Parts: sequence; structure tokens; C-alpha cells
Amino acid sequence: MKLIVTNDDGIEAEGLETLVGLASRWGEVVVVAPAQQQSGVGHRLTTDRPIRVDRMTQSRYRIWGSPADCTRLALSRLAPDGDWLLSGINNGSNLGVDVYDSGTVAAAREAAILGCRAIALSHYREKDRTIDWLLAAKRLEPHLDKILSGTLEPGCFLSVNLPHPDHEGIRLETKQAHVDTSPHVAAYARTGDDFQFTGVYQERPRQPGSDVDVCFNGRISISKIRV
Repeated sequence: MKLIVTNDDGIEAEGLETLVGLASRWGEVVVVAPAQQQSGVGHRLTTDRPIRVDRMTQSRYRIWGSPADCTRLALSRLAPDGDWLLSGINNGSNLGVDVYDSGTVAAAREAAILGCRAIALSHYREKDRTIDWLLAAKRLEPHLDKILSGTLEPGCFLSVNLPHPDHEGIRLETKQAHVDTSPHVAAYARTGDDFQFTGVYQERPRQPGSDVDVCFNGRISISKIRV
């Protein structure tokens, strides 16, 4: 099995390296990731200029473009025989309407559009706490194993969000969850001509049984999203 790994936090991100190490347990890994931080760029694609590609090793490419650019280049030129594309692990969750502005999710969505099975993986981060990436890998492994050995219908991809519980237990319950469509609270503080967003992510609205609700209650949410 050949697995393409990308992200939106950039090619040097800890979450990417965690996913590379994890993915190598199931087959050959090819990294095609952005040269720079690309969080929040959504499904931006570069069509008006050349995209520079640096081949760092035999199976590692640094892309001077967006996460969706990485997917397009991977599946068209750099690793067209990829069986799965894995995007992440994002340093921060991509829950609910976050899926529309997330570069992590866009990379997986672009893969699904191009006919490749894909998973976006993100890790919710409690305020003022750091993520234990080794523990994250251990928590993800059994669930990824099940997903990668199964099937995924064409035109769909998965969005997986890990919670950030206080305990250090490895096994976490998973739950299939729909994507919460509740909008973020549009709260801004004004100083002169400047407006600063003041919404609190942890206080966002949540629909019962949605990905936001599941993840905020300490379970791994798995959402199937159609392109």
C-alpha cells in the first residue's frame, strides 16, 4: 500500500512527522507537504504561477503552495499510484464549519475529488495545553488500521478529530458523527479602525451527536463527508 501524507501546518510540523511514522506501519509513505504554514487557507489552488517543488529525499517533497496544491501534484505527478492520502495530524481540531476553511480538510477533499481515498486527521487542543503526539499516535493506530483495511465509497472522505482528555489512557471511544453546521459566534472587539475576533472556540454552539459534541465530550469523532 502506498500512502501520501500531507498537512497544512507545514512540512516541519510535529503532527506531520507523527503521521508519517504511524502511516509507515501500513506501507510505503510519500510526503508531499507545504513548505510553509498554510492553516486556514481552505481549498485554495494555485493556477496563476508556477509552483516550486523541492525534492528533499526520494520520498519527501516540499511544495511552495497550498495543501490542495500538494494533493493535486501528488496524485498527478509525484505519487499518482497512491492508495490513500492522509492529511494531518493538524495541531488543532477541524470540527463543524471549520471544514470549509481548513487546509487540512481541503487536501483530503481534493483527493476525494480526484478519486483517491482520503482521511483528514486533526487533534483538538485544550487552551494552554500541549499535545502529546506519541500518545496521539497510539490512540489513532487501531482506528486507522480499521479504516485503511476497509472500503470508502467514491466521492467521500473521512474527517477524524481526536479530543484532548485529561487522562493518559490510550484507548478512546470513537463515534460516527455528522458535521455540525452551527456557525461560530461572530464576536469582534473594535479599537479604532481595527476589529479583533473575540469568540471562544470552546464555547461554540454544538448540535447533539455532532462532531463538535462528540469531540468536546472526550471521544474520537469520525465524519464521512461528501464532496
